[in-house]
Parts: sequence; C-alpha cells; structure tokens
Amino acid sequence: MQAIYITISVIIVVASVLLTLIVLVQNSKGGGLAANFAAGNTTFGVRQTADFLEKTTWWLAGIVLVLCIVATFFTPKASKGAASSIENQIQQTAPAEGEPALPANTIAVPAEETPAE
Repeated sequence: MQAIYITISVIIVVASVLLTLIVLVQNSKGGGLAANFAAGNTTFGVRQTADFLEKTTWWLAGIVLVLCIVATFFTPKASKGAASSIENQIQQTAPAEGEPALPANTIAVPAEETPAE
C-alpha cells in the first residue's frame, strides 16, 4: 500500500511541475514565453499551439485532481499497536480505574450552597 502511495505522489509532483511549465509558456494575449515559441514553430501554427497548450493544461489539472483524490485512499495508516505520542500522554495522565477524577485537595461545593435558578 505504501509503495502505491509513493508512486502516486511522485506522479502528482511530476504532473504538477509539467502543469506549471505549460501555464508559464502560454499567454492568451500572445505575449510572454508563448511568443518566443510561436514564431519558430510552423509545424502546428499559432492557433493549434494555443489549443494544444490549453488542452494539455486541462488534462494535467484533471490528472492532478484525480490522483490527489486517489492518493487519499492509499494514505498509509498507523498500525493498531502503535499509538501516537499524544494518545500515550492521555493514557498516562488518565486516572486509574477506581480513583477519583479530581485531585484530593479540590474543594467540593455542597448541594445546598449552589445558586438557585
């Protein structure tokens, strides 16, 4: 299970880096980094390049979203025998069975002195 989680996590990181690069390359106004690549790229043409970059952006965003949801199902779980440090501290400070929950020097208010509502 942990190997699947690590594999999915690596794919998410790679897809996220690719998504970042694709978004940086494209610019809907024709400026930015896309202008440098569009001038030398006559195979696809300007319009096909913009369409390709836009479709790639949507696909990569969808892949990252789906893989993040899938990764939650493969998140490594703690074993039943291993408790967290917080749980250990709670169990150590909890009163033993039969002991009062309050310290012995606590002053209890008698029932007749409680304010009436």
